[in-house]
Amino acid sequence: MEDNSKQEIKIIDRNIIYLTGIDKIVHFDNEEFLLESVLGTILIRGENLEVVKLDTHDGVVSIKGMLQSFTYDDGKKKDGESFIGKLFK
Repeated sequence: MEDNSKQEIKIIDRNIIYLTGIDKIVHFDNEEFLLESVLGTILIRGENLEVVKLDTHDGVVSIKGMLQSFTYDDGKKKDGESFIGKLFK
């Protein structure tokens, strides 16, 4: 990626999501993806989720399935517990 602080997200009909600015896929299965991006941690939840495209060099990821939620976390603690800590409770 040319500019490491930019991110683009495109969702089509809640069935396909295209993301740029992705540094790492931390965890994924058919119901949830946890991604590290240039703007924070992203949690995507849904049904029958699967990777369509993964380009680690350019930081591009495409996921298909029925999207139910999309959440950003900037890493700042709220309520004394981290986002990832709450996720893996």
